[in-house]
Amino acid sequence: MSKKHPIISVVGSSGAGTSTVKSTFDQIFRREGISAVSIEGDAFHRYNRADMKEELQKRYDAGDQGFSHFSYEANELKELERVFREYGETGKGKTRHYVHDDAEAEKWGTPPGHFTEWSDFEDESDLLFYEGLHGCVVNDEVNLSALADLKIGVVPVINLEWIQKIHRDRASRGYTTEAVTDVILRRMHSYVNCITPQFTETDINFQRVPVVDTSNPFVARWIPTADESLVVIRFKNPRGIDFPYLTSMINGSWMSRANSIVIPGNRQDLAMQLILTPLIERIVRESKRA
Repeated sequence: MSKKHPIISVVGSSGAGTSTVKSTFDQIFRREGISAVSIEGDAFHRYNRADMKEELQKRYDAGDQGFSHFSYEANELKELERVFREYGETGKGKTRHYVHDDAEAEKWGTPPGHFTEWSDFEDESDLLFYEGLHGCVVNDEVNLSALADLKIGVVPVINLEWIQKIHRDRASRGYTTEAVTDVILRRMHSYVNCITPQFTETDINFQRVPVVDTSNPFVARWIPTADESLVVIRFKNPRGIDFPYLTSMINGSWMSRANSIVIPGNRQDLAMQLILTPLIERIVRESKRA
């Protein structure tokens, strides 16, 4: 954690909706005139696509059925910790991009399934913004949670998360439902042991809950819409959160616990704007004073 060079970490698994949350942060940064350096969790995978496929086969042959991109050992978490620490101390650092498809390949000049070269952050940024799988990991080797100033969890209920992943991977990556299901099963061990523990570290969690039947996510024809959902917003420390103001500003919202507010799904962007804008303004203001 750094007063002078703050870090915001947004954590969620594949299909959770972190990209949508990132767009809300981008709106806030743009509106408030905040210069943010963004880094992606995928940039810190240990293997490119071909090498990961080879490593997976080695692990399977050795009887390890739980290895996946979610696993600690499949990612350069010490390197990510080093980037967090260096930025917190100096406001500088390096990142790269993992190229997923042909469109990104054209943008970055690197073949799909490979990484770009490491490059320096832009100078004079106000904060570092991370979005990915492992931004709040605490284990025997790293403590990323301690280095972030604002930690956000994006955690739809598991069936909704699977539906979103299945539909996204079929539409954008050409996978079959069976192939995506196999990935979900393969990742379950590391999802439980590497991903979910981070949501006890986050300052705020946004959990979308569908109010339509998602009992069999593997045959769902549509992703439940925002109008068909509620969002539970949990604050680790509710001190200083003006709940009466939030419930008055967000129609249809109510308090479910002393640290939680429930809102209609179509009000998530508004809620994030109301909740996050003053928090971001505060950490940037404190950084400039420091």
